Amino acid sequence: MSQVVNAGFPLLTATAAVPAIGAILTAAVPAARRTAAKWLALLVSLVTLALAATVLVGFDADGDRYQFVESHSWIKDFGVRYELGVDGIGVALIALTALLIPFVILAGWHDADPLETESSRWRPTQGFFALILAVEAMVILSFEATDVFLFYILFEAMLIPMYFLIGGFGDRAHAGSDENAAAQRSYAAVKFLLYNLVGGLIMLAAVIGLYVVAGNFSLTEIAEARASGQLEMATNTERLLFLGFFFAFAVKAPLWPLHTWLPNAMGEATAPVAVLITAVVDKVGTFAMLRFCLGLFPEASKWATPVIITLALVSIVYGALLAVGQRDIKRLVAYASISHFGFIIMGIFAMTSQGQSGATLYMVNHGISTAALMLVAGFLISRRGSRLIADYGGVQKVAPVLAGTFLIGGLATLSLPGLAPFVSEFLVLVGTFARYPVAGIIATTGIVLAALYTLVLYQRTMTGPVKEEVRTMPDLRVRELAVVAPLIALLIFLGVFPKPLTDIVNPAVTHTMSDVQQKDPAPEVEAAK
Repeated sequence: MSQVVNAGFPLLTATAAVPAIGAILTAAVPAARRTAAKWLALLVSLVTLALAATVLVGFDADGDRYQFVESHSWIKDFGVRYELGVDGIGVALIALTALLIPFVILAGWHDADPLETESSRWRPTQGFFALILAVEAMVILSFEATDVFLFYILFEAMLIPMYFLIGGFGDRAHAGSDENAAAQRSYAAVKFLLYNLVGGLIMLAAVIGLYVVAGNFSLTEIAEARASGQLEMATNTERLLFLGFFFAFAVKAPLWPLHTWLPNAMGEATAPVAVLITAVVDKVGTFAMLRFCLGLFPEASKWATPVIITLALVSIVYGALLAVGQRDIKRLVAYASISHFGFIIMGIFAMTSQGQSGATLYMVNHGISTAALMLVAGFLISRRGSRLIADYGGVQKVAPVLAGTFLIGGLATLSLPGLAPFVSEFLVLVGTFARYPVAGIIATTGIVLAALYTLVLYQRTMTGPVKEEVRTMPDLRVRELAVVAPLIALLIFLGVFPKPLTDIVNPAVTHTMSDVQQKDPAPEVEAAK
């Protein structure tokens, strides 16, 4: 796990610094120049995407485990370093984050335009886009951090802009009065913050405990010391530290029964912010399970695997069942995401190369498919002014392009063969079957339920008689097509040809499997008679 510090251009720092600086500049744009603030935020996100693409292209899958490494002393007395490095998993998720943010900004182009309510409150447009860029900077840096304390700071700090995005810029298509809508947004934002803060405080205790045991916060140094036998943790100590880290990541992921904040947050947030939550921020939790739980506490990870696999199965089935019964479009997507995160966590802790490769691909593909479905749903909701499924019907007859993109996003959500999520879900199930066949069989019920809630949603909103309220509904506009079309194209491309992504991810998965000293189970082949 040795790493060579890169003495050249600090590319990883630049990839996170550009959106951070862009957030400050966007917030500083004069109040009367709202349009200029939007264009500045979009330009910053595109520059960040170009830097992320540079990292992706320059990453050598067959090279060192951590590349583009930067290491500088930060808080010397406590051994805290500003230490960055990316492996194949981190590179893939950085690319996903940088790719989605321009679409989030375009989709939310008018979501923070001034809106005078009965209380004469105005929405600060510049603040909305500045907060999105701030979240992007923190998420990207969290995927790069190899110092545990630095990661913890970012893990907690990203809660602040997300709290304001949920509570201050809620969905305008809310049934009831402005006061009721504001109360619901406030409840969702506070619940999001409290759940994640509790997880973070428990993780802080574990971070301090890790420092007491290891004497530093460097992920690479701790892992090397453990592998060489220079650092030994008592069994109970390792398990307690593992539980402290895992609890925080399970809240962020979210894993049942720590999931209840997600439907509230996604339901009350605007569609672009809902995408930011589930397609970007929540991936930090599952990524951290791979990097920190398995990397720092391999024996405890294996010890906890049966319970975690069970919780993941509950998430898969429970989330899918609740999605079937939803009347709110956005909450349906939220519960579907809980089910999908169950697949990701199950793949991670199946402790097979197929399962972990599938889980990493699932993080990327779920981000793209959920973004496509939720953003199209947001365009639909903004036209009708309602999130209730019952308020729609016959949309495909008046807005066929909108209905078609909604269908493709839905089919990707149910992992239809030929679309990107199918590859990842298939690998997760194959990897799980190899070691836990009963868990693999139970998990397949999630696929059946996904087909049910997706097709029922499409049938009730897009087919049947045209309701009077949607009769004059316009089809997708140019800006909206510019958001949706690239995501749909990427779903198809990665569904047909996932090799560019698997080539980057697989070597990193091999390193993770080595950390936990696990090998794939040998296939059981019946001897020929």
